[in-house]
Parts: sequence; structure tokens; C-alpha cells
Amino acid sequence: MSNSNTTELGKTSRDSWGSKWGFILACIGSAVGMGNIWLFPYRVGQFGGAAYIIAYIACVCLIGFTGIIEEVAFGRAAGGGPIAAFGFAFEKKGHRKLGEALGLIPTIGSLGIAIGYSVVVGWILRYLVSAVTGAAMRYTPADFGALASHFGSVPWHIIGLAIVFAVMTAGISKGIEKLNRVMMPLFFLLFIILAIRALFLPGAGDGYKYLLMPQWGALADPRTWVFALGQAFFSLSLGGSGTVVYGSYLSKQEDVISAARNVAFFDTIAALLAALVVIPSVFALIGADAVGSGPPLMFITMVEVFKNMPGGRIFMIIFFVAVTFAALTSLVNLFESAIEALQNKLKFSRAKSVLIIAVIAVAVGVCIEGIVGEWMDVVSIYINPLGAIIAAFLFFLVLGSAFAQEQIQLGHAKQVGGWIKPMGIFFCIATIAVFILGVFFGGIG
Repeated sequence: MSNSNTTELGKTSRDSWGSKWGFILACIGSAVGMGNIWLFPYRVGQFGGAAYIIAYIACVCLIGFTGIIEEVAFGRAAGGGPIAAFGFAFEKKGHRKLGEALGLIPTIGSLGIAIGYSVVVGWILRYLVSAVTGAAMRYTPADFGALASHFGSVPWHIIGLAIVFAVMTAGISKGIEKLNRVMMPLFFLLFIILAIRALFLPGAGDGYKYLLMPQWGALADPRTWVFALGQAFFSLSLGGSGTVVYGSYLSKQEDVISAARNVAFFDTIAALLAALVVIPSVFALIGADAVGSGPPLMFITMVEVFKNMPGGRIFMIIFFVAVTFAALTSLVNLFESAIEALQNKLKFSRAKSVLIIAVIAVAVGVCIEGIVGEWMDVVSIYINPLGAIIAAFLFFLVLGSAFAQEQIQLGHAKQVGGWIKPMGIFFCIATIAVFILGVFFGGIG
């Protein structure tokens, strides 16, 4: 695969992925993040253990797989991120400007999530360094409270952003792809090591029992399915933005269906690995009640786990190194939509685009450090799902099922069947459901 691509409109030369697996690893990196490590284990704890896992895997298969295919194929067809892609969809109807304006919704949504997420990355870096020095072994819940307060993590926040933007300045193949090629395999290796350690903790058996033996009554609870749907949707980065822009850098010779299958599979494996680490460890060293502790799980409950674990400092370091890798690869994806938009629409250089987004990220991010939860809720409930809804409707309904099938067929050896149209309609309905349910429940992802 070459490192330059021509867009569908044939106007500009673009950086591209160096290989198929470079793209797949980058998409896995965008999907594997706090949703897998932080959210998934405590949702498992809240909604019936293995029962929630069953519901989650069903949602990944029913909507997640289709969503990845749609967003990657859409970006590749248009040769650009959401602004270019939405404009492309409206162009045949003579309303390209309207499409580009709608493309601002997922672009701004992705940037908003990135700004909030970068605050969390600062927390992670602080805990990683504290684990290395040993200071984290003395942390209490009050230490995390101070870190999460207004201006409580400014230096760490800035360091995290500096790492991310240094990588992004290098470009797609030389920056983002190389980052994911290193960090994603190491993430899985480190979590396998942690899962093996959890296996030998006295009392971990109750955690495995909880994970492997479903509480079938939980499947009758509509909330199990609602939150599994939200988890699958947001974990796979379906927002009409990051996956679209990553798809825009993909060669037309590559198989979108195969790539989507790999992304969905490895993202699910990451979530299961996190559960295999967190739940048995919490059962063994803290108690069953703590497994559904919610947002404090990673920065308070897991710290207590490592403090009570033989050799805990070493395993705390491994844990926060792996979490750092997942957070950085996700953050890179979230910022890419806005950076690509400046390059594609305003014709700025990549370095200038990165610098502009960096200034915005620092200026806004530092101001929201004490309210990052509320910030993330607003963006993830009201903005991100709208981007996904518009992208799905444009690709499957406005451009049409024949166009969708043609684009999905590119690079795929076997003939794509007639499932594109019904699954496309089903996915459009699912995106609306995610938005409505998110508003009703105050967030489901």
C-alpha cells in the first residue's frame, strides 16, 4: 500500500496507511480504551455478570460490525472525514454545503470527547508515574478527588496532550500507525500477564464463577440490553467521525468487511480481558460488592486491589502502562477528525492543523478539569450519536443500498450478499435508539 491516496473527487493527495494491519491496529487502538477497561467491568458487575457479556456480544454482532463497515466504507468512498463525506453524500442533490455543515456535528463531537478524554489521560499518567515511584501504594480516595478537581491535573494533562500531538504531527503512516503497531500488541500482552496473575489469587474463583455463570434473570431486565447496546456502540467508536476519517486513508484494494470483523473481535477480546483481570481481583482482594463500584473502579478500587496484592506495585505499573497505551491510541483517533478537517477543508498543513487543535485542546481542557464528567455526558449523549445517525442515513439511505453494496464490495473476494440493505436499515434504527435511550437514561455509554 502506498503512502499517498487520491480522493474520490481526485483533488488532493493524502497520506495513507502503510499496510492493512496498520489500519486494523489503528482502528483497534481507537476502539480499545476506557470503555473496555473502566466501563465494561463495572457494567458486568451491575448487570448479572455473564448475562451482560452475552447481551454485549449480541449487540456487537448485530450493530457494531455493521457500523464499522459503514463508517470505514463511507470515509473511503468520499476520500475524507465527516465534513467531506457528508458533503459528498449531498453533492448529487446539489446541496454539498448543507452536507458539509452537517459534517461539523460529528467533527465537533469527536473534538469535544477528545478534550474531555485528555483530562482522563492526565489522571492515568499521574497514576502511572506514582506507581513507578511507589507513591500510588499510599494513595487514598481523597488523592483521586484532589486530582479530579479544578486545575488538579494540569501538568499531567499537558504532558498527555504533548505526546499525542507529537505523534499526530508525524502523520498517518509514520505517526499514528507506528504508535498503534507498538502499543496495541503490548496492551494485549500486558493484560494477558495481569489476567494470569489474577488467576492465582486466593478467592479469585468466585469472580470467575460470576463471569462464567450467567444470572439469567438479568437478561429479562431491559437495562441490561440498553447499556450493552450503548457499550457496544461507543466502545467501537461509532460516531460518524473517527472511523470515517480512518477509512478515508484506506486503499480501495483493502477488504472492509475483514477489517471490521477484526476490529470488532479484538475490541471484544480487550473488554473480556479487562473483565478477567478486574473482576476476579476485586472478588479476591476487596469483596464482591466492590465489583459494581462504578466510576471509582479504576482509580480507587483497583488501587486498593494492588495495595493488597503480593507484588502489587509491579502489577500496578503493568496495569497503568497498559491503560496508558489504550488511552493514547484512542485519543489520537478522537483528535484526527478535527485535524483532518482543517487539512482537507482549509488546506492547512498537518503541522499547522495540529497546532491549532492543540491550542484549543489545552485552552478548553484546562478549564473543564473539575467538570469533565458533565462535559463528557453532554457531548456523548447529545452530539456524538447525532453524528452516527446522520452518517448511517447518508450512507445507507441517501447514497442508497446499491452504492453501499458497491463500496463494501471493493477489496472483498466473495460476492457481498443481500444483507446490506436490511442490516443498513436496522443500523439506522439502532443509532436513533442509542440517542433516545441515552437522553432518557442520562447516558448509556
